[in-house]
Order: sequence, then C-alpha cells, then structure tokens
Amino acid sequence: MDEIIFFDTLRQGLWISVKISAPILTVALIAGITVGLFQALTSIQEMTLTFVPKVAAMLVVFWATMSFMTETLVGFFQEQLIPLIAGG
Repeated sequence: MDEIIFFDTLRQGLWISVKISAPILTVALIAGITVGLFQALTSIQEMTLTFVPKVAAMLVVFWATMSFMTETLVGFFQEQLIPLIAGG
C-alpha cells in the first residue's frame, strides 16, 4: 500500500470520527454550560446536577443521530476500506 493512500484513508477516517462525534459533543457542551450557569446563579454546588443532565442529553442525541452515524460509518467502510482490503 502506498503511503499516500494510507495517510489519505487515515485522514478520512479521522474526519468521519469528527463528523460522528460532533452532535454529541456539542450537546454535552451546551448542557454543561447551561447547568454551570444555573449552578452559578443559584449557588447550588451538587456534582450529580452536572452529570445527570449531560448524560441524559447525550443519550437523547445519540438515539436521535444513530442512523446518521451508522450510515456514515457504513458508507466509509463500503467506499474506502473494503476496496483497500480487497486490493482495489
């Protein structure tokens, strides 16, 4: 395998991972900022207050974007990795 093909496939794989993780990480960031602001305004410093809403929001977004994630990964495998493995 040529180095150019290897590094291009690696670059595409990393970009796919960024695209797949972006919705979940964005929601975790927004939930964290919202809960942090709420804690700062009310002076409530409870650790579970930050953890539970973030996990709940991430699970909802994961469930909502699961088909997008699956289609993206399957497309990457079918178009890029399987032809490389098969020798194409």
